[in-house]
Amino acid sequence: MTRVWKWNRPVTVREVLEDLQQERSIAYTTVMTVLDNLHQKGWVRREAEGRAYRYEAVSTRAAYSAALMNDAWTQSDNPTAALVAFFGMMSPEQREALRDAVRIVQGPETPPVQNTAGENPAAAEGTAGG
Repeated sequence: MTRVWKWNRPVTVREVLEDLQQERSIAYTTVMTVLDNLHQKGWVRREAEGRAYRYEAVSTRAAYSAALMNDAWTQSDNPTAALVAFFGMMSPEQREALRDAVRIVQGPETPPVQNTAGENPAAAEGTAGG
């Protein structure tokens, strides 16, 4: 998958093979089998091009990583403890990235809703009836 994500476009078995062979000796059939397995698992889609296929990632590397983390977290018998342990393993830079991600997901801060009398309803509830 790393090679498919690296190019961010449909790739052939030959392209992946040639890239991998720069680092180690590997057979064409091995690369073909791995890409076929990834296709069967739904991680890549393929399109025929002549007698070969072009393979393309179904999701981004970030989405795949997120799905792995979510799977691990949801399978925990104590999700809170799992998160605390995970955060404890993070570097300061990773914790800052986590804070940035939470800010992005939460969106911009919105001011409290005012009722027609110009009061904050949440604050008014605390004084009602008393």
